[in-house]
Amino acid sequence: MGGQRHAVTVPPEAAGTRLDKYLTDALADKEEALSRARLQALIGEGRVSRKAGGGAEAPLDASYRVKTGERYFVHIPPALPAAPKGQKIPLDIVYEDDALIVVMKPAGLVVHPAAGNHDMTLVNALIAHCGTSLSGIGGERRPGIVHRLDKDTSGLMVVAKTDRAHQGLSAQFAAHGRDGKLTRAYTALVWGMPKSARGTIEANLARSTHSRTKMAVVKTAGREAITHYEVEESYGEPPVASRVECRLETGRTHQIRVHMMALGHPVIGDPTYGVGQKTRASKLSPEAQSALAALGRQALHAHHLGFEHPVTQEMLSFDAELPADMAALADALERMNE
Repeated sequence: MGGQRHAVTVPPEAAGTRLDKYLTDALADKEEALSRARLQALIGEGRVSRKAGGGAEAPLDASYRVKTGERYFVHIPPALPAAPKGQKIPLDIVYEDDALIVVMKPAGLVVHPAAGNHDMTLVNALIAHCGTSLSGIGGERRPGIVHRLDKDTSGLMVVAKTDRAHQGLSAQFAAHGRDGKLTRAYTALVWGMPKSARGTIEANLARSTHSRTKMAVVKTAGREAITHYEVEESYGEPPVASRVECRLETGRTHQIRVHMMALGHPVIGDPTYGVGQKTRASKLSPEAQSALAALGRQALHAHHLGFEHPVTQEMLSFDAELPADMAALADALERMNE
């Protein structure tokens, strides 16, 4: 049948534990560590038994309370081919090992196949690059996406190659760095200059009632969103634009773009949230106007990513320079101060 097989015996201290939870904990230190949801699925498929050959007994239930000395056999089938197909798309690989891969996502590349972008995505590229080194996420041979960047935002991304790595990284991103393991920082070129050189934007976000493709700040409900920012440099006198570092305490859709707009300093080039772009752009130098036209996207780049390796527990940290298009705009803006 292929795949992986594991046999575990219930110790006295685990007696009374639900079967799905017991197996999740018992296999946690295995390379094929599985999520509780995945084990529930395997139990439902009859791939967990109390007999080496399986079958010949009533089906087990995930809620069954295990007893001391019971021996369970878990069969993990080979990962199915990923539904998205691998496509040979150039990748800028920053780091890679058996558990995960860190890549520099260029602007213009969609992360995951979806309506309107069924292929030629980062996932398609990773499937082609990683091949059989993908051990399977939830039983499917595919990369584990734990966070995303907007199509036209460039920067660092980490992707899991195994279920175990996927679980560990997902937990870190769910904690939003509040456990001290995850750090993320972005460089944004914004219009004008915030009154405070540094600060924190706390404003809940929800889908806009006017457009389902946009997010909006809401006073009630919505999801908590916190962005810490610091102005690194301003350009022009009075300031026409600024270079700002944004550090995320939460990771909501379009968070930085919406928060900077709410602060009154939208990201330069943002076609969705950058109100008054033409009027503001007219105050730039001819060189900066030309660089902005060549950019053709929001000037936002994920330049830093740090996290705890989900297998080795080593702290990893990565930093990336601005891509050429955004660096050209930053240089042109800087020359406005000369």
